[in-house]
Parts: sequence; structure tokens; C-alpha cells
Amino acid sequence: MTPTTETMVGIGGAAESTDMVLNIGPQHPSTHGVLRLKLVLDGERIVHAEPVIGYMHRGAEKLFEARDYRQIVMLANRHDWLSAFSNELGVVLAVERMLGMEVPERAVWLRTLLAELNRVLNHLMFLGSYPLELGGITPIFYAFTEREKLQHVMEEVSGGRMHYMFNRVGGLKEDLPAGWTGRARAAVADVRAHMDRFDDLVLGNEIFRGRTRGVGALSAEAVHAYGVSGPIGRASGVDFDLRRDEPYLAYGELGDVLKVVTREEGDCLARFECLLEQTHNSLDLADACLDRLAQLPPGPVNQRLPKVLKAPEGHTYAWTENPLGINGYYLVSKGEKTPYRLKLRSASYNNIQALTELLPGTLVADMVAILGSMFFVVGDIDK
Repeated sequence: MTPTTETMVGIGGAAESTDMVLNIGPQHPSTHGVLRLKLVLDGERIVHAEPVIGYMHRGAEKLFEARDYRQIVMLANRHDWLSAFSNELGVVLAVERMLGMEVPERAVWLRTLLAELNRVLNHLMFLGSYPLELGGITPIFYAFTEREKLQHVMEEVSGGRMHYMFNRVGGLKEDLPAGWTGRARAAVADVRAHMDRFDDLVLGNEIFRGRTRGVGALSAEAVHAYGVSGPIGRASGVDFDLRRDEPYLAYGELGDVLKVVTREEGDCLARFECLLEQTHNSLDLADACLDRLAQLPPGPVNQRLPKVLKAPEGHTYAWTENPLGINGYYLVSKGEKTPYRLKLRSASYNNIQALTELLPGTLVADMVAILGSMFFVVGDIDK
């Protein structure tokens, strides 16, 4: 009898207990830039998620060590390209703390105003792009229309559209152009008048609510465990905002205007609601700063600095409530004109870690909704 041979040709993906590994990115429209997500799937359900970062790493922290205290502002400016003014701010606050330097009052209020305008610009981008990822194209056009009004006044005062380079150690680059505060007030009023487009068009849309309510819920315990901050942390009930809890700039005098927006649900919808309501509040804060600036007498907006600026030997830590969360700057000086070490704690880097907790157990179809609601900038992760 002729012996027979059994050959198993293959069983495809239909076998039970067969997991599939799916790579999303690093070049993929659903990943907000050069981010890679390594997903292990059981059918349509995600069982394991690993964010793989570093594709945009530029070594900014190492470059800080080879630039003087004026030049490092340019490097810090760029990691979160939607929050350039706020990025600059943390660096100069750290250096000023090392120097024991007080900045003029007008500079304090101007910095606060520009930081809040920058916050609105940041949030408008996500308020428009998030619905786009869920199939709604109209909000992105409205978002860019409103952003352009604020971009115009930011460009007029600083000369830059994205990388403002307006902060300096000791204050600001220069004083305001004539009549600028009036144009800024008009831009703020115009943006506020059109914010109902996001309240009604997006939050009032039943498809948007169906795709986001109860999806990607992040617990308060996970927020603390992963160091999540900003609107994402507050959407999970963690009531923490540096502007109120450890005031810097002029925020200590804006307690009656500043509103810390929180939600308890921690899902995609709660994160969007926090971002939207915080945008409304930032417009109110900008108006309050403009009111105070109108009351201040004319005066300088910066301190005179020596030709070669050296920070004394020692170390300090400064942190700010950036639009996407807490940014921290640990500065070590050996008494030279360049930092010995400047460690950057960026909001997006910590926030994105929570994806390892958020994505397992969810459907692939909900992955884009969850990822988009984390409101991160890839440059801010990789720095």
C-alpha cells in the first residue's frame, strides 16, 4: 500500500486563539503625525496596544546644552508647534527664577494675555480636527476661520505665525504696536460670537455623540498613575490646574475669571466638552487681561540684560499649564552661559502613555475616536 502524506495548507485568520498584529502608522492619517501604534487584535477587538514613538526625535534636550540662554528659547518654541508661546514661557520662567529676576508688570500681563490667546489657537485646531476624524468635515473650516482672526493679531505683535519668538529672559521682545489692544479685543469678541458653531454643530450632532459617549473612558486612578494632565485629566474628574493651584504670571489676580473645567465621565465626549468649555474661558481671561492692560501706565516690557547672560550655579524647576497639559522644565546650571542640563517634561509625552490602558478591550472602529480625543502633538512626544 502506498503511504499517504497529510499536508495542512493553512487555516487563515479564522482559527480561534489566533491573534493578529496590526501596525497603525507611523505614516497613517489616523495617527496625528509620525506615531506608530502596534495593536494586537482578537477579531475586531484590541487586546494589547503599544505606542511606538521616536520617529520625530530631534534631540532638543541635548541641543539645549550647546546653546546660550537666549538661543534655547528657539529650540523650546517648536516641540508643540500649536503652543509655541507657552513653550517659550516655561523656559524663560525657569531662567528668570535662577537669576532671581522680576519682570515688569506690563510684561506679566502681556505674557498672560498672549498665553491665553495661544491656548485658544491650540484648542481651535483640535475642536475642528477631531470631528473631521469622525466624518464631519464642516467644523474644520470654521475652526480655521476663527484661528485666522487670532493668528493675525499674534503675527502683528510678534512677527511669527507659529513660532513667535516673542518671550525673552526678563520680559518680552518689544512693546505692542499702536492700537494693537483694540484689534486684539475685536478679534476675541469676533471669535466668541462664533463659538456656538462648535456648541451646536458638533455637540448637538447625534452621530458625534454616539461615537464618543461612553467610548474610551479613562479613570481618575489611571490619570494619576500615568501623569496625565490638562483637559484630558480634568475630563476624568481630576480637578487640577496650575493656573489656579500654583499661580504664575498674573493668574493669581484672575481667580474670579478663571474657571477650571472638569467632567466625571472621562470618555471621548467629556474630553471634547472640557476642551470646548476651556476655550470659552480662555477668551474671557484674554478680555480680563486687556482690561487690566488698559489701566496700567506706560512702561517697559523687559529688563536690560548683560551682553553675556550667565545663570548662577544651581538648579530649579518651573512648570506651566500649557494648552495640552503640564509642561515642566528642570534647569541645572554650572554658572556658564549655556545650561548644563535642561530636562523637558512635555504634556503629550505623558498623556499618550495612557493609550496602553485605554485601547485594550475596545473595537478597532473606536480606536480613531479614542486616539483623536487624546489631543496630542507628536513633536511634543518626541521633542
